[in-house]
Amino acid sequence: MIFVTVGTQLPFDRLIRGVDAWAARNPGIRVHAQTGHVPPDGYHPRHMHSSPMLDPETFGRLFRSARLVVAHAGTGSLLQFNAYGTPILVMPRKAALGEHRNDHQMATARHFGTRNGVQVVYEEEDLAPTIDALLSGAPQVPDLRTSADPELIATLRRVIFPSG
Repeated sequence: MIFVTVGTQLPFDRLIRGVDAWAARNPGIRVHAQTGHVPPDGYHPRHMHSSPMLDPETFGRLFRSARLVVAHAGTGSLLQFNAYGTPILVMPRKAALGEHRNDHQMATARHFGTRNGVQVVYEEEDLAPTIDALLSGAPQVPDLRTSADPELIATLRRVIFPSG
């Protein structure tokens, strides 16, 4: 199973459309997408199961049980990768395309894309061939806790979990 997540703030048509096209060509592989609240004129997937939002328990179960996670380049997705070690393919949103307010996801993708177990694509047309490559011989994913800068992990924890 492939799990796709775009986060909770905004839909991400370019990512969902690219994975949906891949799912149409690979009907034997189940794909579940968390799409965000898609407006009527947004892209609604036709070849994969989708939900606008997922409760934390379901989200965690899907993330843990997936062969591959495909996600926006959000910090929360990368923290989940760190927690579960599921191989992850990220595609950052682009501010120039109206997908976000700024290009912080581009910076996040550039930074984490150098880490073992994180694959990055920047264009919709690169999703399908990268998914195929990862599924055909996905490498072992090391624990990000042992390969990431400990100061970075500590800073992210303070920002995301200020009371913990």
